[in-house]
Amino acid sequence: METSDENARYAPMLHGLVETALFVEDLPRASAFYEQALGLEKIKASDTGCVFRVDDQRYFLLVLRNAAQNSNTTSSGTVLPPCALPEQSGRGPGHVAFGITSDALDSWRARLRKHGVEILSEVNWERGARSLYFRDPDGHLIELATAGIWEAQ
Repeated sequence: METSDENARYAPMLHGLVETALFVEDLPRASAFYEQALGLEKIKASDTGCVFRVDDQRYFLLVLRNAAQNSNTTSSGTVLPPCALPEQSGRGPGHVAFGITSDALDSWRARLRKHGVEILSEVNWERGARSLYFRDPDGHLIELATAGIWEAQ
């Protein structure tokens, strides 16, 4: 049996996280929050979800909760499995963290305040990273984090 060190040594390399998704109750409300409060660029939208560009080849998806349990068909006809299993119902708050630079912390505080977003917590991590925590309209815990939370920079 392979150890975790052996497994990591022989595994093909992953090249970053491409996308993450949150399930929402009200797509127009959630989409407006991420466009206005965080300034994300929406690049695709449908009746059941939308896609925002976060960085080069990095995407953030919002999916209507009730649509998350349905299969989806791509434009080429490929059927994708549902995001949520029926027993999950796509309910409950999620968490996502967006990376920011240390010198942008004050600007982010001001932008969130301007859009009526309450900062719930500010954390100074042991490796020097800093995080701002707040909730989106669906109750998801959103974090803006500087580099160094999990590994020293």
